[in-house]
Amino acid sequence: MGSGWSGHEYTLVGRRWMHAAVRGPASAREVVCVPGLGVSHRYYLRLGRALDPGARTVAVDLPGFGRSAGPARALDVRGLSRSLASWLRSTGRSGAPLVANSAGCQVVVDLAAHAPELLGPVVLIGPTMDRAARHPLRQVARLLADTAYERPDVWLLIARDYLQCGLRRPAATFAHLLADPVERKLGDVPVEAVVVRGRHDPIAPRAWTAALAAGLPHGCHVEIPAAGHVTHHRRPEAVAAVIGELLRTRAG
Repeated sequence: MGSGWSGHEYTLVGRRWMHAAVRGPASAREVVCVPGLGVSHRYYLRLGRALDPGARTVAVDLPGFGRSAGPARALDVRGLSRSLASWLRSTGRSGAPLVANSAGCQVVVDLAAHAPELLGPVVLIGPTMDRAARHPLRQVARLLADTAYERPDVWLLIARDYLQCGLRRPAATFAHLLADPVERKLGDVPVEAVVVRGRHDPIAPRAWTAALAAGLPHGCHVEIPAAGHVTHHRRPEAVAAVIGELLRTRAG
């Protein structure tokens, strides 16, 4: 397909349709990817190419973003994680490996707090929100600093997704994310978890990501050179190698 994806799925979750893009052989092990704030499945295409053909990438759009319908008001972190839980159950993907970036990491960690049985091994890339900078202006300043470390095309992807969902919903979701104490839920994650940080990521500093990895019952920390916050887009092969090693360890 011209989009780079093998296909698209639409699943009725409650009263709304949730979309996921898929890439890779149907016989390969599936890896579910959860996007960050305001962005969609498109954010994971380069990683999907790097994982293909060893894994089948399933990039889900959270409610109100990408091609997934959402309620009139933006969901908070628990609302997003409950929607993800319902989608995992409805599609028969309970226990699938979960890869998340940025705000998507908060959704996955919250999922563990109320539905730990749904988690397979977890990869958290550039997890937010650093407790030392839970203020809108500090987060915006860090985002601006990150522009120097990203591929230019990622901003086109983000702009397209924000044009699709508008600014009001991401702004409301952002407020919910700032109020979410993700570090208090780390003990609820019962599975192997790798915290991945781009070495130049100003949004998720090393002190923050290392502390998260240390707080996970089965966590480890990996830092990838020459990358910023969207590490899976800048260095997809390196992130794919981390995912592949985690899956091999799990299988062994």
